[in-house]
Amino acid sequence: MSDPLTQVVHLLQPRAVFANLISGKGDYAVRYAEYGQPSFCIMLKGTCRLAVDGHEEVTLNAGDFVLLPSTPPFTISSFTPAPLPVHIDPKTMPGGAGERRYGTPGGEPEMLSLGGAFLFDCANPKLIVSLLPGVVHVPGATRLAQLVQMLGDEYMDPRPGNEFMLSQLAGMMLIEAMRWSTTGRAPPGLLCGLGDERLAPALQQMHAQVDRPWTVGELADVAALSRSAFFDRFSRTVGVPPMAYLLSWRMELAKQLLRKDLAIAEVAERVGYASTSTFSTAFSRHVGKAPRLYAREGS
Repeated sequence: MSDPLTQVVHLLQPRAVFANLISGKGDYAVRYAEYGQPSFCIMLKGTCRLAVDGHEEVTLNAGDFVLLPSTPPFTISSFTPAPLPVHIDPKTMPGGAGERRYGTPGGEPEMLSLGGAFLFDCANPKLIVSLLPGVVHVPGATRLAQLVQMLGDEYMDPRPGNEFMLSQLAGMMLIEAMRWSTTGRAPPGLLCGLGDERLAPALQQMHAQVDRPWTVGELADVAALSRSAFFDRFSRTVGVPPMAYLLSWRMELAKQLLRKDLAIAEVAERVGYASTSTFSTAFSRHVGKAPRLYAREGS
């Protein structure tokens, strides 16, 4: 059976990350401008404050992992921050530029973290924003710390197979963060649905057999719920009705297939449409452009 999380990460096509070591000592405050793409931070040593615009401030301790799916403006600071923060534009900050020290220069840092961003081959990496909370904070993320350590070693010391290793590690980091978010902390969406013992089997079947002409009744049977109970529970937990979710997922898959230059008739069949014209109409309505134009523009 196809695993929905694996399918989502495969669709995003993470290929690499860029990262920097960030350290602090004494009193410091660093204000990052909006980045708009998924970014992460793993605390390697010490503790600090993280204030993300629009969210409650959190304390980060050694071993904690943070994922910001859309990375709005945020501030990292000591507990007695400097009066004037240092302003950083992450879009112009190069990766792998060595350790960036804030506060008191020299000596052993009191806080050490690895911060960076994911790079995707997918044309629409904002898909991840619809799946996760605005701030994913995983305390004591031992498994993630191990992955990040491997990623950091690979990033700082490239060896043969480097690109493949970076893409695999980036994908594993995303899955680990998504796994944590199925525990009820996620907003309505796929991850929240996968945390529901009744809805998870239905979602897994939808992903495994996306070309099947599913009905709400058939999916309700998979979930062992009545049709009305399934429809209400799915809509509330996933955020959209079952058929709307299935349509959206089919269109995401169709966009990926069209970027691979497959014939429109083949794409239609793979995502569950009996005719090319029916698929083209649905795709145009959902995406805003005809399949042929989408494939030609490669977007």
